[in-house]
Amino acid sequence: MPFDIRQLRFAIAAADHGSFYRAARALDVEQSTLSRSILKLERSLGSDLFARTRAGVTITPIGQQFLRNARPMVANADRMIATTRAAGKGRAGGLTIGFNGSVSAGNLRATLVAARRENPDVEIRGAEADRSALFARLDSGEIDIAILMGEIASDDYRHASFWSEHVFVALSQSHVLSEREILNWTDLRDERFVVPTADPGPDIRDLLIGRLWQSGARPDVQFHCVSRETILSLIGATGLLTLACEGTTGARYPDVVYRPVHGEQGPALIAYSGYWREDNVNPALKRFLAFVRNRYALSFEIGAITTDSNPPMGEVP
Repeated sequence: MPFDIRQLRFAIAAADHGSFYRAARALDVEQSTLSRSILKLERSLGSDLFARTRAGVTITPIGQQFLRNARPMVANADRMIATTRAAGKGRAGGLTIGFNGSVSAGNLRATLVAARRENPDVEIRGAEADRSALFARLDSGEIDIAILMGEIASDDYRHASFWSEHVFVALSQSHVLSEREILNWTDLRDERFVVPTADPGPDIRDLLIGRLWQSGARPDVQFHCVSRETILSLIGATGLLTLACEGTTGARYPDVVYRPVHGEQGPALIAYSGYWREDNVNPALKRFLAFVRNRYALSFEIGAITTDSNPPMGEVP
């Protein structure tokens, strides 16, 4: 490579200031240092980037074209340097979290909000998709962690149980069952349910069938090829019901109410688990896992960790 980033930075400053003297002052370097560096750059390129006069310097047409391409190179280098320095201080980069449930309420939303508040320099991004798509994105590195309903044993990923959320029934406020503050599984034996074909619909259907069969019912559960949001928006105008996790209950729909479901042992719960790749070295992922572990008093192993002296989202061993 015939030049370095420092030479490009000097040349860009000279072009912006129209003077080697003013550029050197702006960069806090000696004018002779800046001038020699630009001259060395020009010799390596075999072209003059600047026309020099007593009044200062003006950029040549070749210089304009060269610096137009050089600016994004310097900007990218600055970003890489800033990211690397931030990583050394435990404040680096970004974190992409995949999920297949709603985040209008519940522990996932609360966790994301708290993690962002504790470490505002980490850009936390969300990706909602079906479970199969999320695992594919884990494999490709598009997401760092998937947080899903239920728990799937897999040798391809590290995983840990994170938390549980309450199960709710969504139904029309004119439905007779809406008058009750709490519903039992036995109250739902003769009801008709509709769930989305996409995630988390299959998990909800399995939960319904398992619980209602235990109460001696023959569940009437229909799959509809629409989104979770579409089903909830129509519940208020029909006699149908659907199950919703706690994370859904923050969203409001016309004439729809949510009622918690209880079983013989108390509130019905849905477990949530996290899945990530063993070879993911993103420091933001390690800090997030430590944050979740500390927040919910868990004991899962995170894996190989590279730490600094002041990790911002929970202490990493």
